Amino acid sequence: MTTRPSTGRFAGKVALITGAGRGIGEATAHRLAAEGADVVLLARSRETIAAVAGEIAAEHPGRTALPVAADVADPAQVAAAVAAAIDRFGRIDVLVNNAAIAAPLDTLTADFAAWSHVLEVNLLGAVHLARAVSPHLPDGAGSGGAIVNVSSIHGSRVEPGSSPYDVAKGGLDQLTRVLALELAPRGIRVNGVAPGFVDTPLAILPDGTSELDADWFREQYVERRRIPLARAAEAAEIAAAIAFLASAEASYVNGTTLVVDGGLSITF
Repeated sequence: MTTRPSTGRFAGKVALITGAGRGIGEATAHRLAAEGADVVLLARSRETIAAVAGEIAAEHPGRTALPVAADVADPAQVAAAVAAAIDRFGRIDVLVNNAAIAAPLDTLTADFAAWSHVLEVNLLGAVHLARAVSPHLPDGAGSGGAIVNVSSIHGSRVEPGSSPYDVAKGGLDQLTRVLALELAPRGIRVNGVAPGFVDTPLAILPDGTSELDADWFREQYVERRRIPLARAAEAAEIAAAIAFLASAEASYVNGTTLVVDGGLSITF
């Protein structure tokens, strides 16, 4: 089924966004829909993405949001989700690999199944999606499909207790480069976005409080300006960077990971 005419940078295009039920994924779905795209919302919680789909339908008339529940760590579920998207729209133009989980785990002592699960979601999930979606992305120099991987400044910087997340994000940066090289002959661009602190559910600590409200965050990152802009990002600000990289305006940007962290990484 073809998409209906629309206006905007993504007029007539279809974008598949993983982790679309909240945070950066949800904001990206709204941003791309606002700029003319029909969107496929992929997350594990059907209820959550159904709610986001309803919001998009109400806020962006004429756009279609298809919620598809799937676990990105399961290649069979990913294949079924992509098949559902093709059955509904007949095409996919943009893939945003955003699904991620975080867990405070030590490399040497943590349960290995828990440690490796972070890699399965954050890194191998992107591999499963790229393998399933890339055959459907359009070819064409300057007009081909686009993949945007949501990485993190943890891809190049580490801290104790976050090893699986750090390793997964470092691997995702390398995956971005490899896919950019492998898909370039088809005119498909692959880039990444590396946020720092972002006001999303991933900022919620195990005790239910947000790390962005903690004394240590205010003292070090705001008052002492380890984040030069002295604040965390809003999810919509990361979505804006994703939209740029996915758009034709970034037609000569390929194989790079754009750091969007308010300047945090330059203070280390």
